[in-house]
Amino acid sequence: MNFRLAAVMKRSVTLELINRDIVYTRPYIVLLNGEELMRESRNVISIFGLEPDTEYRIAIILAEGGGEEPKWISFRTAPESVLLDVREFGALGDGKNDDTACIQAAIEACPKDGTVRIPEGRYLTRPLFLRSGLSLWLDRGAVLLGDPSREHYPRLPGMTERSDGKGGFNLGSWEGDPETSYASLLTGIELRNVDIFGEGTVDGNADRSDWWEEHKTKRGAWRPRTIFLCRCRCIRIQGVLVRNSPSWTIHPYYTDGISLYNVTIWNPPDSPNTDGFDPESCEDVLLLGCRISVGDDCIAIKSGKARMAGERRKASRNFALRNSILERGHGALTIGSEAAAGVYRVEASLCIFSGTDRGLRLKTRRGRGPDCFYDEIYFHDIRMENVPMPFTFNMFYHCDADGHERYVQSQEALPVNAMTPGIGAVRAENIRCSGVDSALLCAYGLPERPIGAILLRGIDAVFLEDPERPKRQVLMMDDFPPMRGMSIYAKNIGSLKLENISIRGAEKEPILQNISEYESRAFILR
Repeated sequence: MNFRLAAVMKRSVTLELINRDIVYTRPYIVLLNGEELMRESRNVISIFGLEPDTEYRIAIILAEGGGEEPKWISFRTAPESVLLDVREFGALGDGKNDDTACIQAAIEACPKDGTVRIPEGRYLTRPLFLRSGLSLWLDRGAVLLGDPSREHYPRLPGMTERSDGKGGFNLGSWEGDPETSYASLLTGIELRNVDIFGEGTVDGNADRSDWWEEHKTKRGAWRPRTIFLCRCRCIRIQGVLVRNSPSWTIHPYYTDGISLYNVTIWNPPDSPNTDGFDPESCEDVLLLGCRISVGDDCIAIKSGKARMAGERRKASRNFALRNSILERGHGALTIGSEAAAGVYRVEASLCIFSGTDRGLRLKTRRGRGPDCFYDEIYFHDIRMENVPMPFTFNMFYHCDADGHERYVQSQEALPVNAMTPGIGAVRAENIRCSGVDSALLCAYGLPERPIGAILLRGIDAVFLEDPERPKRQVLMMDDFPPMRGMSIYAKNIGSLKLENISIRGAEKEPILQNISEYESRAFILR
């Protein structure tokens, strides 16, 4: 079986099988240095318990009926300068006593290329601030447990004027604006080369605090994330479970080169504003073999609102998602709406979307401006299971205090100006959708700036059979009616191409309005 080394760390490695299977494949055996290590069927796995600066040989063979000769790959784990155990710094791990100072002392004392180990136990802690060149190892059974009292959380100022006259110094962020927010359980500021890995848990403990109460109100400061990475480079997170977040769970902010391997993100379905992974103004982002199940969007790619896009414009670009499961969120993968600096080159493949309200969700609105442009969005080889609205593209998203004003919601063509956003090319291929309810595709561009090009190819969609089910709101915009059983609704599109489309159980034929170029091949509605 063909595979590659996706990430080699000091004490762990991640493997990705090379095939066309989605998330899972035939059962196989992993051989390490000639001995059977484990049996698996996932396309992406992480192996822990390795020694640093050590040579290993690894191979994968079919569990049954293969008979093939193992193809060995050799690798060497990264060197480690020192291993520091937080217990030796006085941490108790009893879930009752505050272990913040002890763990922070281990982090501060750790030299470059060192590892701080958190062994089995429940470590009650306030926000911890990471350092460059650090590896944080959460061993099996280890839980970092967020302090439930907001009074114990330091604040990160949104914007502070620099003494040297070079503008502002931004730390805190809230929904695309530089706003004062509480520091996160794991906070990184201008870090380089940090690994967070292991089989342990980072628990925001929001289910035992008041973070989810009055969640739209700023109380002292805006709610913290569980992991916040501000202007960092080369960050890897591997294996850990991150759960019960006060707000967005993992929030990389102006951070480049962040990779998640076999990370699980879990928040209760009714927890407000608890997106799973929100890269904001980030480049070169990879999610591999992850599982995200949350109370809001599973993944939301952003690049700030108008102020940050004007003062510190940085688009999000080069995002890859593979062999992952996204469950029960409002959107599986969402782009926007706080993306005033743009989003470019997003590819999602070999994934399962299960029980999310929407699959691919694009949302923007007038007011974001011309730099808010989404382009080169590519989805392929994906299964959507019980996803009522697989594709929704909305350029009238009614967010923010002015979201219902005429200039945002008018469906008449307005002048193209400094407030007009845009969407370029979106392509989806080889997608299987079950449990479709409202609409397979609902795309509504601006009349003055239509969506550039939409291509759907090789789509198989099956609608729910209950004709009495209620209609649902597909697009969050004013004066747009709820829908049920709509095959395709597209308005204000430059180019719409539908190729090899099979739709079963839809109640309504496609509704197409103001489409400059339309092409349909092998479109079957039954």
